[in-house]
Amino acid sequence: MTERPAGYIPAAGHDWLLPLYDPFLRFVMREGRLRREILVRAQIGQRDRVLDVGCGTGTQLVLAQRARPEAEVTGIDGDARALGRARRKVAEAGLAIRLDEGLATALPYPDARFERVLSSLVLHHLEDADKRRALAEIHRVLVPGGAFLLVDFGPPASWTERAAAHFLMHGGHATTNLEGGLPVLLREAGFARVEELGQHSVGFGRLWTWRATK
Repeated sequence: MTERPAGYIPAAGHDWLLPLYDPFLRFVMREGRLRREILVRAQIGQRDRVLDVGCGTGTQLVLAQRARPEAEVTGIDGDARALGRARRKVAEAGLAIRLDEGLATALPYPDARFERVLSSLVLHHLEDADKRRALAEIHRVLVPGGAFLLVDFGPPASWTERAAAHFLMHGGHATTNLEGGLPVLLREAGFARVEELGQHSVGFGRLWTWRATK
């Protein structure tokens, strides 16, 4: 089991909340719509090598592999309990998806390994120094011309989103997200082109999507 660094926040925020993670995403975060949008915007090629960083319980992995059967799909997460659920989903779906336990800040893959990297609802868990390390690692493992699709909380737009923003702070970890700093961090990590693809409200927060090209 990967040793968690101090301050590590698991997929559901706390280990004891993990059984509620999938229902929360499904019914509160409108996960079906979110996962379909990620798949469309990722533009995965038929034979692409795809990495989902912070894959959680594996829902996006299964969707991606079903949509692109000839792609090589890999998921990595530092939460062993969430990975256990992902392994069960993959087995039930009868798919050949690689699942690795590890941290976004130290990806165990060679340089230029993947054509596509995805990450959703992960970076707001990380303090800024680890955000930078994770983005540098994602840039490293992408092939030249490869793309990174990032979905996470960004600046609130409505008064309800602003009122709820403090619940997303995670001890200050989400401040950069909520102040609109993720595109800046992407550029600092070396991405040549950063595009905002869309945003939508989930009531208590606003999810933003960016595509960054190496």
